[in-house]
Amino acid sequence: MTRHAWRTAERAAGRTAGRAAGPGAGTLAVLLASVLWGTTGTAATFAPQVGPLAIGAAAMGLGGLLQALMAGPRSAQARAELRAQWRIVLVGGAGVALYPLAFYTSMHLAGVAVGTVVSIGSAPLASALIERIVDRRRLSRRWMAGAALGLAGTVLLCAAEAAQAGSETGAGSAGQTVAGVGLGLVAGVTYAVYAWAAHRLITRGITSRASMGAVFGLGGLMLVPVLLATGAPLLASWTNAGVGLYMALVPMFTGYVLFGFGLSRIPVSTATTLSLLEPAVAAVFAVLVVGEHLPALGWTGIVLVIACLGVLTAPSRRLRAPHPATAPTTTPLTTTKQ
Repeated sequence: MTRHAWRTAERAAGRTAGRAAGPGAGTLAVLLASVLWGTTGTAATFAPQVGPLAIGAAAMGLGGLLQALMAGPRSAQARAELRAQWRIVLVGGAGVALYPLAFYTSMHLAGVAVGTVVSIGSAPLASALIERIVDRRRLSRRWMAGAALGLAGTVLLCAAEAAQAGSETGAGSAGQTVAGVGLGLVAGVTYAVYAWAAHRLITRGITSRASMGAVFGLGGLMLVPVLLATGAPLLASWTNAGVGLYMALVPMFTGYVLFGFGLSRIPVSTATTLSLLEPAVAAVFAVLVVGEHLPALGWTGIVLVIACLGVLTAPSRRLRAPHPATAPTTTPLTTTKQ
């Protein structure tokens, strides 16, 4: 091999390693966001007088408006690009506005366990369908294996928590449960929709901060009337106000800044599958902070979720540069989509 050919191969290997570092950082950012999101259920227990619509509107609405404020300079620079993609921004903003209302009401009607597992568990499947239909993205075997483990673990976790709640408080009405499950599915779809919209803006050359600021800022504006109509209990005590501020600033604002960073580096289907960590974290916080008991079946579910994350985050086999004594191959190198 000539010296020029060897240097060319060496530079190609360096570019491949650089691309691999991006998904790793994106994966870590989504996992950290999922940990923050997992604290919302425990935080809400400290403000039982605040209804689900008020909690959702305060958390996502204020968090979204804060994202828009912080992203102001970037959004101004990208205003022409955002205006050209206004349909995607509108779809994403509608998803942001609908998600918290459906999610928190689902938990209120069907219980925290069932509402969380249906909402978060259905999001990866919805994301996969959107990517397959709209983006024509082929799903990898790794994603399918990880999603299967994560969904199985989340269902076990849900079953354990639902059985525990039923034994302590009795089963709710069938109508409420069905309505809660239906709203959980709506939450999962809207979560996938706004994640896809933000990812689409990012992949079309708009920065992560400007994309998330536009989508979440519009969603926050849509939630302002809901907050004005239902948010009076948030001002009834310092505790309620503190819960609302915490949920807006930490899990929603900080969490979605991390999520936007992750979306700029990994596919939507992978990001929403990694977010299956959220119900596992929520269960652990419920045990450690609230004092709830988690049966062995629930811990088994957590183990499966961790296995899912292991499958999705394990490094792929790296492509090594050819040995100097070996002639370069003419077959194009490809990487597996995740």
